[in-house]
Order: sequence, then structure tokens, then C-alpha cells
Amino acid sequence: MKICMNSTASITVDSAFDLFIRKCKIKNLTEESVNSYQRKIIPFKKYLSENSICLVDINSDTVDNYILWMRKNLNANDISINSYLRSCRAFLYFCMDNGYLPRFKVHLTKAEKKMKETYSEAELKILLKKPDTSHCTFTTYKTWVFENFMLGTGMRISTAINLHISDIHFEDGLIFLGKLKNRKQQYIPLSKSLADILKDYLLIRGGNPDDFLFCTSYGKQTTRSAMEQIVKTYNHERGIMRTSIHAFRHTFAREFILNGGDVFRLQKILCHSDISVTKEYVDLFGQDLAIGFDDFNPLDNFTRGKGNFIRMKK
Repeated sequence: MKICMNSTASITVDSAFDLFIRKCKIKNLTEESVNSYQRKIIPFKKYLSENSICLVDINSDTVDNYILWMRKNLNANDISINSYLRSCRAFLYFCMDNGYLPRFKVHLTKAEKKMKETYSEAELKILLKKPDTSHCTFTTYKTWVFENFMLGTGMRISTAINLHISDIHFEDGLIFLGKLKNRKQQYIPLSKSLADILKDYLLIRGGNPDDFLFCTSYGKQTTRSAMEQIVKTYNHERGIMRTSIHAFRHTFAREFILNGGDVFRLQKILCHSDISVTKEYVDLFGQDLAIGFDDFNPLDNFTRGKGNFIRMKK
């Protein structure tokens, strides 16, 4: 990385980035967040190096040209570009706060919201059909339990694979989430149907309260990639080509809304820190919300004689 001497700043991009990562660790950000910053700022550092741009010379034009560079060199869509830009923005604002470069605004590019991937009712009927536990392997049975769990909680996979058996509070009907993306802790509801599935699963799985809920065949903690692979195998064996684990989270949100759940409770269950993220589900599934609308619409209920009218005196 080129070193530039300047009266305002003489720090290199690499040195500033190392200080930024150090600050992230001091702020006790999750390992996942730190790794994400490190991964997503690599293209920006490469772009600066290729164009011999010093840290102090970075401005809004630099960011605009970087967006064009990503479209050409990374073949990235606008959603991916914004994901990279958010990490880049955090790094640049850190540099601005420390006087490494002049202050300016980093704007995201306008991206069209895509429909979130969800499982259809027909797919769920196939996937949620309980396998014959007297003949199937433990992995098959565990995958069935896992898919029920993901649909029944809307949980992120990173949270689910870190759950311990003791985090399932059957008597209270709650699940304790001790390792969230934002490092906060909270409880979410445990439905009766999922509780019954988990009780049966734990009879077969065995283990101690401190053991991980979803484990390998040897009782050890499973990994994200391992769960993605067994879900893919499980779904394909049943003729379902959709294999996204995150799609269960989207499906939970869609069904929660369609069944009358409010956006504030959904925000709490999905552990969204910003309700605008939760409201995206209402916007994206707006057409689905028209299903059965007449059955719940107060005007239609009144005009069908289900409501009480105030009669006009003659």
C-alpha cells in the first residue's frame, strides 16, 4: 500500500484498518461481525491499491468510483454492493472520527428489494412429515427436528447451533437466547407443538443440560456448513430443490404476519434491532396479505350482517 506524506495525516490504509479492527474488538463486537468487516473491506483496499489512492485522498468521488468498480470487477448486484458499502462506511467513519481523512457522507446505492425466499405449503408438507424413527438414521431424524425448529422459531442458524439443551425451558414455554448476533440476551416463545417434538428428540438424543441441542453423531457441536449440507441432502432426497435454511426464517415471518401476528412481536421474536427490517416482510408479502382479506375486513363483516349497525331514524 502506497505511503503518502501529508500535513493532515500520514497513516496508511492498512495501518488504519488494523486500528479499526482493534477498535471493533475493544468494543466487544462478535467474532462474526469482525470477520465480516475483514472480509468485506478487502475489495475496497484492493481498489485503493490498484488506483494508488492514499487514505487522506479518499472522498465521496472515491466511493462512487468504487461502486462502479465493484459492478465491473465483482459482478455484484446492488444488494451485495450495499453490503460491502456498509462495512466500508463503518471503516471510513472510524477514520474520519480519528482525523485520518476529511469528513464526508457515504451513501448507499439505491437497490431494488427482492422477494425473500420462502417455502411453499406443498414443500413444507413434505419436509415436515416425520420420518420412521425405527428405520432412519439419527442424522435424518435430527434434520427433521431441526427444520421443524427453524420454522417454529424463525431463528438464525448461527443462534440455533449455539443453543444448549438447558436453554429450552419446557415448563415456562420459552427458549433462552444467550448468543445473539448483537450480543444481547433474551427469551422467545416455545410453541406446544415444537415442545413436543423437542421432548421426543431429547429422549433419543440424550445428553446433559450443558450439551449443545443440535450435535453431531458423536455428540459434539455441529457447524453451520454441516447443517447446510444435511439440510440440502434431506430436502433433495424428498424431491425438494429449495435448500436454504434462512428461508425457514422468512417463511416463519410470512406465516406469522398472515396469521394475524403484529410487527412489534415479530421484531422481538426475530431479534431485529431495527423495526424497519421487520417491516420489510409486510412490504414484501403485501400481496399475500390480500388472501382472506374479506373474511377479516370490518366493513365486509358488517355488510354481511355480522356487525351491529347504527340505524337511521325515519
